[in-house]
This record gives sequence, structure tokens and C-alpha cells, in this order.
Amino acid sequence: MIRKILIAVDGSELSHKAAEFAIGLAGQTKAEIVLLNVIDTTSLVPRPIPESSTPLHIIEPMEDYLREAATGFMGDIAGICSRKQIAVEQIIKTGNTVDEILETARLTKSDMIVIGSRGHGALKSAVLGSVAYGVIHYVHDIPVLVVR
Repeated sequence: MIRKILIAVDGSELSHKAAEFAIGLAGQTKAEIVLLNVIDTTSLVPRPIPESSTPLHIIEPMEDYLREAATGFMGDIAGICSRKQIAVEQIIKTGNTVDEILETARLTKSDMIVIGSRGHGALKSAVLGSVAYGVIHYVHDIPVLVVR
């Protein structure tokens, strides 16, 4: 039985599509929704510069901006949940995206993870995105639904 669905969102059109699907499923099963956005700080620093040596005064404003953007698009999705009378919790974390999705799913006792998959790169139509692949690869006890 599905009582809690974790939806990993990043503000993209595909993550919104995944959220809409999960909200529909939650409406049918009377499940609660956990919205999660992960700010991956490793993507904020150019590759030649080690993250550990990048001054915080450079990283923090970018992280604040991303947190503000996440609050906005998560608020839009939470509004859809509210209109459909679905309980929703919003979480924003900082760290490795795959690790934070898995940890949050376990901490919230989610019964399912829903994630969109963009699949960047030359084989994008044939393979999953790296985050979706990572979640599927490392989770063994929670079903994962990938929306494309």
C-alpha cells in the first residue's frame, strides 16, 4: 500500500510532469506527498576549481538563489496538492543529489520515489539521466517510478 510518495523535483518541465503523475497517484491511493529538491553544490563550482578551495562568499549567493527558486516551484506544486486535498511536505537539501534522495526517502518512510529523467548526453533517448540511474541503482527496498 502506498501511503507516502517522495517526488524529487528540480524545476524542470519533466520534474513537473513527474509531480503531476505522482499527485494523481496520491489522489487515487490517499497518499501523502514529500517534495524534495536537492541543491548540488558540486555543480556550482567550475570543474578546474576544487570545491573545497572555493570561497564561501562565491558559493553562498548561488545557493541562496537556487533555494529561493526551489521554494517557488515547489510552492506551485504544493498548491496543486492543496487544491486536491493531498497532504504535502516540502524539503530542500544541499548535497549529493542521489544520496539526499535516498536518505530522505528512508527518513520520511516513503513507499515510492517518483523522479523525472532527462537523460543528458548523446544517448539521451536511450538511457536514463544520471540522477535517475543513481537512484535506481542504489535503492533496493523502495519502488522507483521514472517519468520521461
